[in-house]
Amino acid sequence: MHVIVDLSTVAWLVSLLCSLYAAYYLFISLFSFRTPKSLPATNEHHRFLILVAARNEAAVIGHLIDSLQLQQYPKDRFDICVVPNNCTDRTREISLDKGALVYDCAKPVHTKGDALNQAVAALMLQDHTYDALCVFDADNLVHPDFLAAMNRALSQGHSAAQGYRDSKNPADTSISGSYAIYYWMISRFYNRPRRNLGLSASISGSGFMLSRDLLEQLGGWKTHTMTEDLEMTTQIVLAGETVTYVPEAIIYDEQPLTFTQSWHQRLRWSTGIWQIGESYLGRLLRQAFRQKSLIAFDQALFYLAPAMQLVYALSFFLNVALQLFMIHFELFPESHVYKLMFLSLDFSYLMTTLLAGLTVLLERKHTSILLKSVLFYWIFLSSWFVINARSLFKRAMIWTPIAHTRSMVIDDVMMK
Repeated sequence: MHVIVDLSTVAWLVSLLCSLYAAYYLFISLFSFRTPKSLPATNEHHRFLILVAARNEAAVIGHLIDSLQLQQYPKDRFDICVVPNNCTDRTREISLDKGALVYDCAKPVHTKGDALNQAVAALMLQDHTYDALCVFDADNLVHPDFLAAMNRALSQGHSAAQGYRDSKNPADTSISGSYAIYYWMISRFYNRPRRNLGLSASISGSGFMLSRDLLEQLGGWKTHTMTEDLEMTTQIVLAGETVTYVPEAIIYDEQPLTFTQSWHQRLRWSTGIWQIGESYLGRLLRQAFRQKSLIAFDQALFYLAPAMQLVYALSFFLNVALQLFMIHFELFPESHVYKLMFLSLDFSYLMTTLLAGLTVLLERKHTSILLKSVLFYWIFLSSWFVINARSLFKRAMIWTPIAHTRSMVIDDVMMK
């Protein structure tokens, strides 16, 4: 009996801890309903280097370059450079035909971080005419005002900035729609409130800007995990800087179509978060408490998310197991274990679906087209529990490419 009481107490304490963790994020998200102040206009025109790491992207690279060529920004103030790696198609030739520069890596490339490491060292840090770096993925399309918005951020002293990550193909499948909702949710409830509170937003793979001064301070692009974007965010925070969120700088990203593609991608993400937690969590917490840095503390909490998800799942199943045990031995006949299970799952599905629907409405997307994705979103998020558990014990150390085939031009997405 004492063992059961002790286990019940443990389950309750773990649930309380998870509730406090969720309450913190809920509190921060309340500041998402305040519109960030617009960045003031400037007469400065900083010079940008645009880097695109590309692996067999012949189907989409041309459309990205076309959208970059349409930037409402002086053409002599930015260069587009494609970094082809491990290509067996015409990515390199198409890039040159479209007027982009091409940088061929001198060393083998296993991840996107490897390509950026070499390109930044050879181009950004050697050519001192560039003021800042912008990074895109080959499947992106870029809004014409992107560089102008990042230029305003740079003029206001922001050394790192993340744009608004929209989607090219949210209505294709329930998976692509779930990804779109996920990125809209990150922009609305993670990056936006942190912009309002002076905390750090998160670099999200593409559509971001880093100043030359910051890159020199960091010693170039020095990432080693499977999620180079989040690792760079952490390095920026540890350097005493923040990533600001610039919603006017919009990119359109192609989302995976199938659960298999999604599984491999999110397994890599989860692996990277575990890696970053192991390498940086201690440093973030030391900075948070020694320097009383809420920015570092907030970043540290982010890397606890996979562990908190698993701990919450274990506490839930432990509680259910205890209830079943007590029913079986008639210790507490009044226990309603099945009601507990179904009410918990029903409440989880209801709240997740409502939040997904709220995100779609707030971001003014096509609600009717995305209805199937809103209803599917709980399954998409719940599968992350399994992915996080799997990557804890067996990690994805090989970069599995996702084929990009959605051949669209910038006018296609801007007219939607």
